[in-house]
Amino acid sequence: MTTQKENPTKEFVTVRIGSQLFGLPISRAHDVFIPEAITEVPMAPEAVAGILNLRGRIVTVIDMRQMLHLPPRSADAPRGMAVGIEYNGEIFGLMIDAVGEVLRLDDGSVDQNPINLDAGWAGVSKGVYRLEGELMVILDVDRVLASQMPGAKAA
Repeated sequence: MTTQKENPTKEFVTVRIGSQLFGLPISRAHDVFIPEAITEVPMAPEAVAGILNLRGRIVTVIDMRQMLHLPPRSADAPRGMAVGIEYNGEIFGLMIDAVGEVLRLDDGSVDQNPINLDAGWAGVSKGVYRLEGELMVILDVDRVLASQMPGAKAA
């Protein structure tokens, strides 16, 4: 009897930022919520939309559109969402446009960043998956958050 070894898989929560599909490692996503009552933080990095209280915890909200140099959401666009991520003992909310499904993808089918991927995006990407009809960029959550914390380095 021969045993066929399966390729390892990874699970991703899919999110949309603008028209682009991104994948967040499911192990890093703790919450999905609608950010409300965001308080601006003076002198914070540009992509920090502010802070909010989420079930008694202070959450720093990162505007992923701003971080990826995309135009701001239009006033008539549906309300955005956020994915809660823990980093260095703190909770962050990555503000996105929409949450999709959870995908389980073959670890061996991930491609390196294409050479024509925007340099800013490449800096926060761990690679891409070629899905049917579109590319899913894998967000490197540690790099995203380290870039918003002066003096911090990605794990």
